[in-house]
Amino acid sequence: MAPTAAPDLQLGFLGAGKMATALARGVVASGFVSREAVIASDSAPASRAAFQQQTGCRCVESNASVVEAANVLIIAVKPQQMAGLLAELAPCVAPRHLVISLAAGCTIAAMSQALGKTTRIARVMSNTPALVGSGASAFALGEAATPDDARVVTALLASVGWACELPERLLDAVTGLSGSGPAYACTVIEALADGGVRMGLPRDVAQKLAAQTLLGTARMILETGEHPAALKDAVASPGGTTMAGLHALECRGLRGALIEAVVAATNRSKELAGG
Repeated sequence: MAPTAAPDLQLGFLGAGKMATALARGVVASGFVSREAVIASDSAPASRAAFQQQTGCRCVESNASVVEAANVLIIAVKPQQMAGLLAELAPCVAPRHLVISLAAGCTIAAMSQALGKTTRIARVMSNTPALVGSGASAFALGEAATPDDARVVTALLASVGWACELPERLLDAVTGLSGSGPAYACTVIEALADGGVRMGLPRDVAQKLAAQTLLGTARMILETGEHPAALKDAVASPGGTTMAGLHALECRGLRGALIEAVVAATNRSKELAGG
């Protein structure tokens, strides 16, 4: 369901890379805001040109111009650029601004310390499938944020996929699961395709079969609400081919390996954030 249009919102992206471009394209396509209500800034001419070409929205060099024009500021810079950007924003951010950070590893506490404790802040963890409108995102709100702010953040993220609000302490687990998850899924797709090639399938056919199978199965889970185990059992006939394959996966420890991948990535996220 498309989000309700928000004519009073003026969105400003600080950083005009791939994630900012995807989000800007999504909110405009969904009708949440108009192209005229979106502005971005980036120091790189190539990024500015790509943003404008792909979104139809204005992109400038000056961060100050974005802060002046927008009442929702979306920080979409690399983590190593955050300290400098926050210092630049601190004198300019006003009570009318909601600040949404897409930058990994920068806590709400750190942003509040830099921008002031009364600044309305949201911290977001999204993932790369947002680039094709199928992102999985979670966000946490700072103490000064309001229920209206939560609705704005949800609508923004829903324009490029699915989103939910969580306590900030769980965002590292989101990083370990959905943030890093596309890499796990790509590894599974690659391995399935390799299996198909080993059994004689052409490489391009095997890869498409593997990718489409994961896509279709994910849609079944999301659209039916069925537990994955129930859908798995529906495919696994007694003594059949699927049970033979599942037995091989259990023997090789696939389930345990995926669980450990999420745990390892979550712990690494905590280390990088200094938590």
